[in-house]
Amino acid sequence: MEGKGNRLYVIAYGTIKTDTSKNLPEKLGELFKGFNEIIVKYSPDEVAVENIFTAENPRSALLLGQARAAVMLPAVNSGIPVYEYSALQVKKAVTGHGKAEKGQVAEMVRRLLSLKAAPKPADITDALGVAICHIHSAPALKRMALK
Repeated sequence: MEGKGNRLYVIAYGTIKTDTSKNLPEKLGELFKGFNEIIVKYSPDEVAVENIFTAENPRSALLLGQARAAVMLPAVNSGIPVYEYSALQVKKAVTGHGKAEKGQVAEMVRRLLSLKAAPKPADITDALGVAICHIHSAPALKRMALK
């Protein structure tokens, strides 16, 4: 996704599928390889990911952390800056309200990107929300880094 002026443009979106029959290290390798292919194909200037704030299940939090690392490392290895945003920041950037429900976020993502329907699965909508948040937040972050 990219922003030009007040407009947002979707370049591509999707998911990286992993083979459910494989063990965790193999799945993480698939995520790493898949995200590396995305970087090679689209040459992004920056990467934004959702930060883990809380998780009710410690095992889920650990797995999510490992998956995040698998997708951040190709960017870092390529010299691409990685930015992290909390779910609250994403919701606020997309809907104007940090406590918005998933359905509200999905609808605003759809509207902001002029899509006919909210992308499925919900992970795609979440990722697009993070991208929207980053596009709105990045200029201020860069100004603060220069001070």
